[in-house]
Amino acid sequence: MNYNRRKFIQSAGAMALGSLALSGNAATLLSNIKTDHPVGLQLFTFFGIIDEDVKGTLTKIAALGYKEMESAFSKKGGYYGMSPKEFKALVNDLGMAWTSHHVLGAPFKLPAGAKMPAGADGKPMVIPPMKNLRDDMQQLVDDAAEGGVKYLVCANSPTGTLDEIKSTIEVLNKTGEAAKKVGIQFAYHNHDMEFHQVEGKVPYDLLLSETDPHNVKMELDLAWAVKGGKDPVAMFKKHPGRFPLWHVKDLDASRENILPVGSGTINFKPIFAAAASAGMQHFFVEHDMPKDPWTSITSSIGYLKNTLKV
Repeated sequence: MNYNRRKFIQSAGAMALGSLALSGNAATLLSNIKTDHPVGLQLFTFFGIIDEDVKGTLTKIAALGYKEMESAFSKKGGYYGMSPKEFKALVNDLGMAWTSHHVLGAPFKLPAGAKMPAGADGKPMVIPPMKNLRDDMQQLVDDAAEGGVKYLVCANSPTGTLDEIKSTIEVLNKTGEAAKKVGIQFAYHNHDMEFHQVEGKVPYDLLLSETDPHNVKMELDLAWAVKGGKDPVAMFKKHPGRFPLWHVKDLDASRENILPVGSGTINFKPIFAAAASAGMQHFFVEHDMPKDPWTSITSSIGYLKNTLKV
């Protein structure tokens, strides 16, 4: 089962559908999907790989047709071993835009008994200390501003207890204010844990209702939301315009294994048809810890362009 990435990200939080035959209504729906948004990629898909050859990896990603990048954690620290301006220049030189960056909401800490995911060499990954919004908010906001990204996203923050949720909401609101001052939109990225009740409350509902809707937007990870029992289209209708960013990945029938977009059980057609209601501005393909990221992202962009025709 593909829990590695969730374990990795959610440990920070502890401290820290297939293609359809087109006919009739299905064809009509598909014709309404066109979003006019470039296909983006969340670089966590290449975690543990990209650091071995950052320029080479990004060059191959660009050649596949990806136009926007959302950066994440790096074993080299910082922005894949570079300053924000250096990373932006590299991405731009390859004909892509650096749109968004992920940061942690609280210090990274592996829970008791947990192990780091294995790298390409089969050994546990070793990464440098990572800054987080609770302790290093202003620096992270300033670095993002230096890089010129449009969005700064909290990848995960503790929501295991009501006290943790309260603390997370405080961090999100403060970061939203700070990001607004430097012209950046702040957002929160979900896993499935935020949709499971904590002391009778649903964490995601509290995050939506108790953060400033202008300063704190949501990056909806479609697959994790579906795994959490949610219907993304219904969420868009209830909170229109709150979801400018999406993560796009697929799930098998068990909802336990992540798959390339279009090769699983999530029906993406109605979701993309509701992009305007969501307020979607950018979406990023992601596959958490895939065995072969190149095969995965090639398949995903093929489905998005040839079947969904985004």
